[in-house]
Amino acid sequence: MDFKMHEYTHVIVSKSSPRLDRADINDSRRQYDCYIRLLSELNLEIIEIEAGSSFPEAVVLEDIALVCHGIALLLKPKTGQEQIVKSVKQALKDDLGQTVIELSDPDAKLLGSDVLFTGREFFVGICETTNEAGASAVAAAFPEFPCTPIKVTNGAQHLKKYITVAGPDILCVAASKEAKELLKRMEREASFSYQTLTVPEEEAANCLYANGTLIHRAIEEIPQSFKVFCEKIDFSRRSICFSELSKISSGLSACCLLLRKPFTT
Repeated sequence: MDFKMHEYTHVIVSKSSPRLDRADINDSRRQYDCYIRLLSELNLEIIEIEAGSSFPEAVVLEDIALVCHGIALLLKPKTGQEQIVKSVKQALKDDLGQTVIELSDPDAKLLGSDVLFTGREFFVGICETTNEAGASAVAAAFPEFPCTPIKVTNGAQHLKKYITVAGPDILCVAASKEAKELLKRMEREASFSYQTLTVPEEEAANCLYANGTLIHRAIEEIPQSFKVFCEKIDFSRRSICFSELSKISSGLSACCLLLRKPFTT
């Protein structure tokens, strides 16, 4: 199996100030600091960008851009996110040598939390927040990879809430009906075959794999799934508390942008 597909040199995270009216801000900040510290321990250089808005909402970066193999596709910002988009764009282009592409189709709807890159191909969840035009934009930005639109069941949430990459050619899948239906659709359309790791708790399905290490949530948050990870994963694992940050994101994948900086001589 090819571990190089998920090897990164840098990670973009948000630097933002706390809102004083949030009672749970200390726990959120503690969890976020641990998250960043863990990423740095995976041999990733941390790039902090100015969010221009308050913590913890400003830490969600995966809906700002899709980054793959030196290409960064900027997505449509929500109202009030202009500063963070500007900061991400500047970091990607000026500091990290990425080729930045704007999402130009006015009809396109596209969120990064609806896009799953396996290292071999893209799956784009078609739902309220992402449409076929958005999937077409992903295909156009990354033409070297197959890109497959996948219909998300009505009422279900973002694709990466239910399925993420847990290792080389390994998909972590929730045990819910919605997740199983998504997986069946993906398997029918996939250009490659994958192992699947089914986890009992839905909140365990969103994990993060980088530089040979699987990051998943802590045992106190996902006791049954933690046991599955222990039994089924035979490479490096790290666990982290994420309960507060999960309230404003789709999970562990949402709070950073992983990338490889092009090698220059």
